[in-house]
Amino acid sequence: MHVGFIGIGRMGAGMALNLLKAGHHVTVYNRTPAKAESLTEHGAKRAASIAEACQGDAMITMLANDEAVEDVVLGPEGVIANMRRGALHVSSSTISVALSERLTEEHAKEDQLFVAAPVFGRPDVAAAGRLFVVTAGDQVALEIAAPLFDAVGQKAFVVSETPKTANLVKLSGNFLGACVIEALGEALTLIAKGGIDKQRYLEILTSRCSMRRFTKPMAD
Repeated sequence: MHVGFIGIGRMGAGMALNLLKAGHHVTVYNRTPAKAESLTEHGAKRAASIAEACQGDAMITMLANDEAVEDVVLGPEGVIANMRRGALHVSSSTISVALSERLTEEHAKEDQLFVAAPVFGRPDVAAAGRLFVVTAGDQVALEIAAPLFDAVGQKAFVVSETPKTANLVKLSGNFLGACVIEALGEALTLIAKGGIDKQRYLEILTSRCSMRRFTKPMAD
């Protein structure tokens, strides 16, 4: 598949590289051209503009936030203005539900396909092609995107046919992760104040035997 990729950051670079390894023809665009050099060494084509990156069958964006996505996707020089009718945009950025809904509407006006596909995983996981993809969109669009998900992730979870639901799952997952980290930090502080070795405490929490014991149903 001929794929455009915009956003060669720590996550995007690994994803684009795995698309190349899977045999896709990848055209990359980044505001800082030097970031694309390592990918061109692996066969990627470097685009001089957003428009040049949008000439393929599909376009993937992996950008930092709502503002970055709006700058790249919307407007006269953006992705939507330059994609052909029937082409697919896969948004893997972590963005708001409201922006995802807007992108869905704007793509529909141009008879373009849109899939939200944010991912869970760190940059090293992205480089290994082991991301978890949470996706939502029209069934036809999801079928077209499936080979791309196979290239960048170990599993794709389809949420619904409404793209914004995938973004809701991603945002709620990030919130849950932050809460767990904060709670663990408070627990470790409490343990340390009590004179207990923190490493031993973590060993107790993560012990498979302990977990089985804690989760075993109580006898009647």
